[in-house]
Amino acid sequence: MAKRNANGTDSGYQFPFEKAIARLQREIANREAEQADSGRDHGAEIRQLRALCVSRLRETYGRLTPWQTVQVARHPGRPQARDYLERMVKNFVELHGDRRFGDDKAICCGLGRIGGEKVAFIGQHKGHDIKEKIACNFGCAHPEGYRKAMRVLKLAEKFHLPVVTLIDTPGAYPGVGSEERGVAEAIARNLLEMARLRTAILCVVIGEGGSGGALGIGVGDRVAMMEYAYYSVISPEGCAAILWRTGEKAAEAAEAMKITARDLKGLDVIDDIIPEPLGGAHRNVAEAASNLERHIVRSLRELKRVPLDHLLKHRYERWRRMGKVLHLELQAASSSSQA
Repeated sequence: MAKRNANGTDSGYQFPFEKAIARLQREIANREAEQADSGRDHGAEIRQLRALCVSRLRETYGRLTPWQTVQVARHPGRPQARDYLERMVKNFVELHGDRRFGDDKAICCGLGRIGGEKVAFIGQHKGHDIKEKIACNFGCAHPEGYRKAMRVLKLAEKFHLPVVTLIDTPGAYPGVGSEERGVAEAIARNLLEMARLRTAILCVVIGEGGSGGALGIGVGDRVAMMEYAYYSVISPEGCAAILWRTGEKAAEAAEAMKITARDLKGLDVIDDIIPEPLGGAHRNVAEAASNLERHIVRSLRELKRVPLDHLLKHRYERWRRMGKVLHLELQAASSSSQA
């Protein structure tokens, strides 16, 4: 797990595009250490360096490329589903097992309170240290994970509880055992049932939103993304391997696929973008959780005011018209053919 300070900010892993920021942070640390050792006052210089560091962070994160956004979404210190649940949800009771095969730790489910509302939560968790990552299969769920999620979805429907899903996965696990136990059928079943589930559903992509693995808990009345998350039909590396036969073209693939929150909001694939702390959620988990909590509480209150039959009708229509299609004019082609 990436190192964290007492306030929950990340202090370890650095991106290649953050080299200038890392130098400033080292300089600040050196000045603070020198001030503590010598007793000399470097306050003015430290404040100036901090202001410059904030300016560089704002400039860097204000113009991230899609591939850099993917890297931020994969940061080893980025908060995951359990990190958010611990900070946002009161009286959380986790539910285990799909009642058919086993308990998939890549998906955590349970009931709790947020903003005074009783809510059913479903989240994808990758794990932080190597032991937890292996236990969670690096966030790649097996069919029993999606069936556990469906069990909780049906409980929420039965007891009239809204559902919040936190999406963060590279994709569903494609291994032999997973395929033998019907991972494709489990995801398809979730898509069908979530589309007609008689309760409000709010979906949030908090990190990686990879393909059918994300969609397996991603059908809802509202879909939001954290500012530096990504959501795609395939990973940039996978797309590059198919189109160019090399993963080295991943940056070009990310650009072409339109997978960032800003792109997807413009294409009407998602409804909202949740702002992250300056420099990403990994720099201040508490602030990121606070932003996410406010969005969830506000959205659930808005959805609560919609009659259930209208909610289901709007959900159906929303997914029927998902996205925008670009229609190219063919006048030039027809003119040239006539000539």
